[in-house]
Amino acid sequence: MATVSPTAAAAAGARAPEGFRVDHILVADMVERGARVLDVGCGDGDLLRLLELRGVDGRGIELSREGVNRCVAKGLAVIQGDADTDLGDYPADAFDYVILSQTLQATRQPRVVLEHMLRIGRHAIVSFPNFGHWKMRLQLLFRGQMPRTEHLPATWYDTANIHFCTIKDFVQLCDEAGAKMERAVALNPWGRPLRFHAPWWFWNLFGEQAVFLLSRRK
Repeated sequence: MATVSPTAAAAAGARAPEGFRVDHILVADMVERGARVLDVGCGDGDLLRLLELRGVDGRGIELSREGVNRCVAKGLAVIQGDADTDLGDYPADAFDYVILSQTLQATRQPRVVLEHMLRIGRHAIVSFPNFGHWKMRLQLLFRGQMPRTEHLPATWYDTANIHFCTIKDFVQLCDEAGAKMERAVALNPWGRPLRFHAPWWFWNLFGEQAVFLLSRRK
């Protein structure tokens, strides 16, 4: 079982003084200082801003024009682009890290996107909500409706998320895409990491979201 560094674990225990999200703190702790980073689907740029505060050379691509405008207003180097179509234009090994934060489930071709991330970056970091969490299962079992949570608040007909997955699904995808898992952490609903050496089924049942640090398998 992959583990998370003590630094990342400590960061997950509470919000940073700057008020950044716990999953963003975990991602930032996985990135080396001074690294070249591409944040795919960077939203309003909060993660990029955190990375730059930590001495990272960050770039971003974002699908929505509104998101790009908000990023540019913060002084961030962000362009408009689509993860499903534009990652193929980047050369191999262009970045040290390529990040996909809470966006995997919104891509049309998750495996292709992951393979491009591993091609253009020495490392890939992926975070996503876990659709295998026990609360999701209970909502399906007792309500018979698509689950809605704090991290997945939209109704099934009004969401950008089109490929929900579980932690178990993502582990299988990594194997099929030739990705090596260097580090991983699952978070409970209060933003705290689950036990490092718990089996995958435990993470899959009790982890509300997960963060994976990946590299190419040699």
